[in-house]
Amino acid sequence: MKDPCDLCVAARDEPWKIIDEGEHTLTVINPWQFEAGQCCVITRRHVATLLDLSQAECEAVLLAAQRVAGALVRAYDPLGILTFQNNGVYSGQETPHFHFHVVPRQEGSDWGIGPPQLATFQDAGRQRGTPHDAGDDAARRQRVLASDRQLADTVALIRSNLPA
Repeated sequence: MKDPCDLCVAARDEPWKIIDEGEHTLTVINPWQFEAGQCCVITRRHVATLLDLSQAECEAVLLAAQRVAGALVRAYDPLGILTFQNNGVYSGQETPHFHFHVVPRQEGSDWGIGPPQLATFQDAGRQRGTPHDAGDDAARRQRVLASDRQLADTVALIRSNLPA
């Protein structure tokens, strides 16, 4: 477990990053903007994986994801919406707090069939013994790490497109 949890800290200390709120969830902007508008639905309760969620939290996560997906469609007119969720380090989960990604996909995306950050984890999605060439990881991460100003503008745009 990361202590302190960066998602818990952001929810508590950086409320401007919150796009939407529900009884069991918060929808937050992802600082890594692999696609403009990429956000995550997180649980208010600190739990690590899907297996730790209550039934009410499970239901609330998908309803929140559906709500923000609609806002992303109105804001960005994407070709599609990618949703994904990782459980545990070997699935590519970096932060041990449940989070469900909701990502508007645009033409020209370099994600292929999945998120590029998965390639940065040793053994994630590869056969044992196959090394990962991390040569471009730092440059790619720098390219997609958005400034606070960019994130605040993105939050405002998505919020303005949420249904009333």
